[in-house]
Amino acid sequence: MTAHPGPPGTWDGGSTGATVLEPRVAYVLGLGDDALVLAHRLGEWIAGAPQIEEDIALANIGLDLLGQARTLLSHAGELEGAGRDEDALAYLRDERDFRNLQIVERPNGDFAVTTARQLAFSAYQYELYDRLRASADPTLAAVAGKAIKEVTYHRDHATQWTLRLGDGTDESHRRMQAGLEQIWPYVEEMFEPGPAVAGLVAQGLATDPSLLREPWAAYVHPVLTQATLAVPEPAFHGRGGRRGLHTEALGYLLAEMQHLHRAHPGATW
Repeated sequence: MTAHPGPPGTWDGGSTGATVLEPRVAYVLGLGDDALVLAHRLGEWIAGAPQIEEDIALANIGLDLLGQARTLLSHAGELEGAGRDEDALAYLRDERDFRNLQIVERPNGDFAVTTARQLAFSAYQYELYDRLRASADPTLAAVAGKAIKEVTYHRDHATQWTLRLGDGTDESHRRMQAGLEQIWPYVEEMFEPGPAVAGLVAQGLATDPSLLREPWAAYVHPVLTQATLAVPEPAFHGRGGRRGLHTEALGYLLAEMQHLHRAHPGATW
């Protein structure tokens, strides 16, 4: 395994040690993991956001994502046919078996970092779900049809905060630009086709993520311009999340998220 330029714990190339999955299962699981991991990250803001309204707003966005995750993970389990339900997939997989993009696992940082992550990812999810409404997979199409309404709000919420911080005070501008610089190394991975995606696209089941880059940029770049912010030029690009390659941040997140379920296996409440 060889390291690429990036923060400690970010790897690319070679064998990942991840479980080999059927392409359709891996694709659905990746989308579910994106939503699950980001939902947990946003939940970390509860009682810590700059305003009580933002405690509520970020919690609600997290609940939207958690709803998406539950349906997608359940669907992945059904497609896999190995008897794993949403709880087993959420709480009993190890780090290398998670297929989420690295951007969603990045630590919250300050509010500007979270805003930058939300702008980048919600704009990506909007384009993704807009196209997945036409998926030949009925469950994916149904999830996308519901989620596009939620993600429209998520994107607008992030946009308004980006404008407010970027074109606000000198300090808020500095922090928002710094937030973008922290998040942008993980943006390019959103548009890289994962393993075997081409075959799923040909079957009408999936969307080619490389086709999302242009409409994503057409939305995001004008927002940054209006906010008097510069589009960062990262010195490295994090990649490999869809193959089970993650930053060190995911391990800490999973230790917290999975602790109760693993400490009391089989418990119900």
